[in-house]
Amino acid sequence: MMLNSEQTELDLPPAHSEAESVFSDCGGGGGGSGGTEDSAGTGLCPQSRVAEAGEAVKKELQHLSREERRRRRRATAKYRTAHATRERIRVEAFNMAFAELRKLLPTLPPDKKLSKIEILRLAICYISYLNHVLDV
Repeated sequence: MMLNSEQTELDLPPAHSEAESVFSDCGGGGGGSGGTEDSAGTGLCPQSRVAEAGEAVKKELQHLSREERRRRRRATAKYRTAHATRERIRVEAFNMAFAELRKLLPTLPPDKKLSKIEILRLAICYISYLNHVLDV
């Protein structure tokens, strides 16, 4: 699956999306309307500080090259798990296609185990033979 440049910039670590929802729970801004004052007197509740950290991550990612952002996204456990699942499905489909092709090829004995390259070579020979039979 290919992503365009807009999507790659939006793929941020999970802390960013959590920070936005936490920030909205804090009263929307840094101060008077619902946030509690912290000991440093900044007027930001703990959720607002998390939101600022998410913004800092976003700014850091904007300065990275497209390739570096892709590398970081691919380093996450969620991405690796999804990729492994897709690869497993692809390999299973590939093996099923070879099994179907194998069923169509005449060999003695019929249940003889063949490697993938042997199946392909035998299929080429069989197709050639069938073309020859049709030409005669």
